[in-house]
Amino acid sequence: MRTLVTLAIGLVLLTAMALVPVLGPRILVQDLFKVLCLLVLALNWNLLAGFAGLVSVGQQAFVGVGAYVMFATTILWGMDPLAGVLIGGVVAMALSVPVAFFAFRLNGAYFAIGTWAVADIARLSFGQWRALGGGTGTALPRDATREMLGVGAVRDLLGVSPAAAIDAVTYWLALALAAVMLLACWLFLRSRMGLGLQAVRDNPVAAQSVGVDPTRLKALVFLLTAFATGLCGALLFIQTGRITPDAAFSVIDWTAFVIFIVVIGGIGTLPGPIVGVLVFYALQQLLADYGTVYLIALGLIGIAIMLFARRGLWGGLIHRIGYDPLPLGHAAPRPPHPTQEERP
Repeated sequence: MRTLVTLAIGLVLLTAMALVPVLGPRILVQDLFKVLCLLVLALNWNLLAGFAGLVSVGQQAFVGVGAYVMFATTILWGMDPLAGVLIGGVVAMALSVPVAFFAFRLNGAYFAIGTWAVADIARLSFGQWRALGGGTGTALPRDATREMLGVGAVRDLLGVSPAAAIDAVTYWLALALAAVMLLACWLFLRSRMGLGLQAVRDNPVAAQSVGVDPTRLKALVFLLTAFATGLCGALLFIQTGRITPDAAFSVIDWTAFVIFIVVIGGIGTLPGPIVGVLVFYALQQLLADYGTVYLIALGLIGIAIMLFARRGLWGGLIHRIGYDPLPLGHAAPRPPHPTQEERP
């Protein structure tokens, strides 16, 4: 019952957020677009680190690959940017196969450093791609985004400028991606494979003893999160309209901030990234005028959460109230009632 109530509330919030481009100012649409993209990245990193135990510091590799592939398909091959988004996700997932082959031979801190090294190699490699501007980057042609699928219809329907229509289309796509990602995570983590993944996280030896294959499950999660991260990266840079290696493969923007969001919200909990991204956005708005004080405050809050509330804000709240509106486990089946013959 509580799950149905949570889903109903989520549907109402999803509908309200879908109306933002219709009723809200353009600056709000742009801000919420970035928040939704950070939420998608946080959900992926939480699935990777919080449930699979793979603490990656190189997820910016898949953000950058997805973005650069989208630019390549649009500028070099004349494709629709939205088709480039899908291709970017597929290429990011394909790249994750050799990365996994290398990184899965490492454990703990070595895995984290190895993924960061792969991301930096990717940044340097794409910086040599002269057809896309090399180290200085390039911009999407204005006509490419203005003629993007759905932009003309939105422009005519809402009576807005082409730039506002582009913002609306990318916002709705980010909202859809976040909603699908959240639902997919919940369904996957409640499935047999998801429960096996959580068992591996909690006790690998016990999980293996009942037939769970940890490497297979972790590899599956690594590939799927690479795909979704690549999609998100390509979508981010459609809205930005310009790309450089440093921006596309930024460890601060696409990994450090994401880790902060997951840690303060509650790593290993499904609603944790949602809480974390809301706190992050609120702090960003309140402290944006104070320059480096903003980053200092984020660091202090992150340290405080890790020291005094290791479950994160959401995990601590659930622990106190004893109620989880999005449970990931399954209730144990009730014992059958004894028959008349079995009763003493």
